[in-house]
Amino acid sequence: MSGVWIFDNNGVARLITNPTRESFEQKEPPYPGTATAPGARPRVLVYLPANHVIRSYSELEHRLNELGWSRYHNPTSPDFLQFHRSEHSPHLISLPKNFANFKIRHMYDIVVKNRSFFEVRDATA
Repeated sequence: MSGVWIFDNNGVARLITNPTRESFEQKEPPYPGTATAPGARPRVLVYLPANHVIRSYSELEHRLNELGWSRYHNPTSPDFLQFHRSEHSPHLISLPKNFANFKIRHMYDIVVKNRSFFEVRDATA
């Protein structure tokens, strides 16, 4: 792994690959709902049948419902939105409640469980 390791005030280290001056100053993603590490290209989740960029949880929930996913209301995890295929399926998608915290790992979780329907792309493409 090449790059620069930065330690924040809490002592947590993060790796910045291909560092730029802006990447050291940037703490949050520049666009809500895009997964970006500081200095990285922003990514978006695309619904392939419509070639549509998902920009909110309401859009995502609508698309997931079309694919047979339903909202799972779990009172023990109030900080997450969860979707499942059925009561007997082991497949579960867990997302942060706030769309601004929607990261690349969440996007790829959706892609892996819905391979021919979703894709992660560069935001500029």
